[in-house]
Amino acid sequence: MNLGTLDRHRLLLLLAMAIAARAVTFGNPIVHVDEDFYFTVARDMWGGALPYVDIWDRKPPGLFLIYLLPAALPFGWGIIAYQALALVAVVITAWIIARLAEAGGWARGATLSGVAYILWLNLASGQGGQSPVFYNPLMAGAALLIIGNRARSGWRDGAAMLLVGLALQVKYSALFEGLFFGIWIMARDWRAGRPIGRVAVRGVGLATLALLPTIAAAGYYAAIGHLDAFTFANFRSISARRTDPALERVGNFLKVAALLLPLLVMAVDSVRHGAGGQVADQPQGEVAPGAQRFLLCWLSVAVAGIVVFGGWFDHYALPAFVPGAVCAAGFLGVRQRGRVVALGLAALIGTVTIVADRLGRGGPAQFEGLVHAIGDGPGCLWVYSGTPKIYAAVPRCRVTRYLFPSHLYRTREQGAIGVDQEAEVRRILALAPQVIVMRPLSIGERPAIRAIVTAAIARRYVVAAHRPLGRETLTIYRRR
Repeated sequence: MNLGTLDRHRLLLLLAMAIAARAVTFGNPIVHVDEDFYFTVARDMWGGALPYVDIWDRKPPGLFLIYLLPAALPFGWGIIAYQALALVAVVITAWIIARLAEAGGWARGATLSGVAYILWLNLASGQGGQSPVFYNPLMAGAALLIIGNRARSGWRDGAAMLLVGLALQVKYSALFEGLFFGIWIMARDWRAGRPIGRVAVRGVGLATLALLPTIAAAGYYAAIGHLDAFTFANFRSISARRTDPALERVGNFLKVAALLLPLLVMAVDSVRHGAGGQVADQPQGEVAPGAQRFLLCWLSVAVAGIVVFGGWFDHYALPAFVPGAVCAAGFLGVRQRGRVVALGLAALIGTVTIVADRLGRGGPAQFEGLVHAIGDGPGCLWVYSGTPKIYAAVPRCRVTRYLFPSHLYRTREQGAIGVDQEAEVRRILALAPQVIVMRPLSIGERPAIRAIVTAAIARRYVVAAHRPLGRETLTIYRRR
């Protein structure tokens, strides 16, 4: 791809902004529990472990494959490598966002919309390698292909839906936006005068392309005799989850709403005041017909998908930041005081947030102290509660395939992981792990499960060490 001078300068600016915004996290092995787990799974895959069979989770296999190469490196270098991959993904997404803003007629604010995306990530646990950080560039790329396809070229639409399919193999929540993309293409073809029969047949072909990566993954598991394990983890287990406590869900929803509201307000202002007059300032290309309508509909679908998906953890908002930042470009381009306030506050609050996260979750020195206290002697390790990254750093044998600790103690996972939680915990304790790691009681934890573990610890274990990790102190128990 031949980049013009503007694009090169923009790319360098976005890279510098991303480095500055995410610098606090570089080299920290415990940025977020989710990516701790992804890295751990990928590291175990090099030892022959198979997701859903030897390690259980419900994320699609493409996400673990992203972490596979970094996980092959020595532990510290692997952390830096996956964070570097995440940085590249963020910059690419921000650059595509700017191109989408130009196509929508918001050229003045295009680069600033990419900056907004980078800054907003820090507000919602996106400062590391969360799954949307990696699938957002795929969805943004698909959107750019769709709105740039003025000649209704088949390969562009096909490539867009294939990107959607790849995004689905990073996280299935991309389904809502992917459905919208497919419906938009079909509606565009029908409005252009194509017979409804041809539109329907083409729609089936596009849907097949979007499902192709998932079909390939399922086919692989079928070929090795583990299709049931794949389908249960990836699809059936999702509907079996229980809801979190009402107070927790309300708090999560309000936080997600607060994260999205400024982008939605800026998007509304972009439509009212920031459109139309920007064409003369367009530095390259032309405004794509219907692009604004597409972008606004995409934002609406992304927000609706978050509401429907439920749970509402802050990082669930990350996918909506892409169309949100694009649609904010009109505001950012013409509202000089407003953009200073919006981007300035995002930078300030985002920096405070990731610094607070680092202090709250811990840093490299504390994690190293925890790992050293556990040691790499004989006997197996069980992290009842705490970061799963411990498994990746401590070379001890495992006693369960449920390496994401909360799967075995969280109320919402009761009856949704393929085994009875209590039975699996008793089975683990019967194997007499040499070391057990436990954090303080957490929200959503089943008291009955903790009672089983603490009773067993009282009979057969002694406290080996207490080690701080952020705002918590983890206790390491060693078998007598």
